[in-house]
Amino acid sequence: MQFLPEEINLLPEKKSYASLAKPLTQVIRNKAFGTLLGRYLGKNAANEYVAKNRIKDGSYVFIDYSHRYSEMFMPKISDKQYDAVISFLTPHYFAADKVKAKKRIAWIHTDYSYIEIDVASELDMWSRYDTIVSISKKVTEAFVSRFPELEDRIVLVENIHPAGFIKEQAEAFDVSDEMPDDGYIKFLSVGRFSDAKNFDNVPDICSRLDNVKWYIIGYGGDEALIRQKISEAGMEDRVIILGKKVNPYPYFKACDFYVQPSRYEGNSVTVNEALVLGKKVAITNYATAESQIKNGIDGVIVPLENEKCAAALNDFIKDTALQEKILSHVINSDYSKAEGYINFQEILES
Repeated sequence: MQFLPEEINLLPEKKSYASLAKPLTQVIRNKAFGTLLGRYLGKNAANEYVAKNRIKDGSYVFIDYSHRYSEMFMPKISDKQYDAVISFLTPHYFAADKVKAKKRIAWIHTDYSYIEIDVASELDMWSRYDTIVSISKKVTEAFVSRFPELEDRIVLVENIHPAGFIKEQAEAFDVSDEMPDDGYIKFLSVGRFSDAKNFDNVPDICSRLDNVKWYIIGYGGDEALIRQKISEAGMEDRVIILGKKVNPYPYFKACDFYVQPSRYEGNSVTVNEALVLGKKVAITNYATAESQIKNGIDGVIVPLENEKCAAALNDFIKDTALQEKILSHVINSDYSKAEGYINFQEILES
């Protein structure tokens, strides 16, 4: 928030919306009883849908239903009329129905070939938007396979990265106390502590690596699971959770390799940020990996399975010639995706 330009008008927070992701005890303290009822109804409906359809991972159904059933209890976000409203993270119910706007735009960040959803529910949600922005060709293909009716609404805008700002923030402070030069090779991963990021498998992978300490920045619901896996693998000294960081870029600067061990991604922001900072990058072979980097050119794509992943990472550590080739390409390339500004301006003016 501290980096918002002065000319940006930040609307006041509404307790009902802020309570969508809060523990229920806090929702009650906030007296956001409409949100509480919506979440309760949504949870019950999601439980019924997941059980009826034998869904293994119902997390996307639960978040979809939580917002869908809460929508009726939510106040208008603003009484003003806007030229455009943008919903940047799914679910997309509120920007569609709680804001007056001439144009409605929603973003896709997720690989829809991987997740289990209520297609009818989400089709209704996405159909409320004039334009749907996809962050990669692979994300588009997966989305259209689920929602062919919406293909004509999709446009591509890759994630935009303010390279100058990222490089400036990387110099903001020293992190040697947290990531010391102690003879170990320093791996870094950044992201939500969730199933998608696969951090729960990092301890086992790290146990198979030679002379590596693996640092993780982030927070989320899977933290207890990750810590349990660290303990089970005996990796307390080599897999280090650094927690939530407002500015993660000095940690990027300090690492030797940036590793994205995800089960699935749309188009990983942190991978592109690592490339902006000229780091050696390895990512797992999730469905959209080849749209993220060119294997052996920008970085390496390694298998997702733990043993094979570790073997490929060990090979990358040892192959200094490949590292030099990759770094030569990376430091002479522009990963800001600045053309996205032009693409987005065209969307607003269309």
